Parts: sequence; C-alpha cells; structure tokens
Amino acid sequence: MAPLHRITIHDRQRGVSHSAELPEGELVLQGLEALGQALPFSCRNGCCTACAVRVLSGTVEQREALGLSHSLRQQGYALLCVARVVGPLEAETQDEDEVYMLQFGRSFARGRLRPGLPLDDD
Repeated sequence: MAPLHRITIHDRQRGVSHSAELPEGELVLQGLEALGQALPFSCRNGCCTACAVRVLSGTVEQREALGLSHSLRQQGYALLCVARVVGPLEAETQDEDEVYMLQFGRSFARGRLRPGLPLDDD
C-alpha cells in the first residue's frame, strides 16, 4: 500500500481550502474530486492552465504539464490535473489569466494582430 501524504489546496477564487490524505502517486485533482472536493479544471490533460496552482510547500511530480513552461515550473507553479502526489503539499489556486500573463505576457503585450500588417522580427 502506498504511503499517504497530507495535501492542502487553498482555492483563492472560492475562499475555501481542501485538505485530504492522498496516496503517493495519486493525481491530486482526481484524488480530491473522489472525496467530493471540487477544484477548478478544464482539459485534464496538462495543456491549459485552468487548474494551475502555486506551490507554497512540498513538491509534485508533473511530467505531463505541457501547459506550463519549464521556467514557471521552477518558480513553483503546477497543474493539479497532472500533478502526482510525492509527499506533503500545500498550494493555492491561481487565476488562469495571471498564469497566462506570466507565461505569454511578452507576446500578448504587443496588442492584437491585424490582418495585412507585417510581423515584427524582434
């Protein structure tokens, strides 16, 4: 039997916290949902940032987190849908737009693309 670890996720948008003992190797989102604890999500494949959290303490294994840059992972961000329990974890949900701006803000800061205009090369 896999060891159990205390997982606590603070849902900033709803003002609630979810906490449970989950087995090592369990997907965090799936484990909490099975216990009736609803958290934000969308794709369930690690490709978007709807379930993004900032890790406050602990770590997760998230090889499938394609929706997060390596840089954001190093800064402590994770995607709950593909985050596997490896030990105790405390994290807080993030606003999806915040994570997009951290990851793609430089690209979006140029404004909307307009048809017929040449692309910048910088």
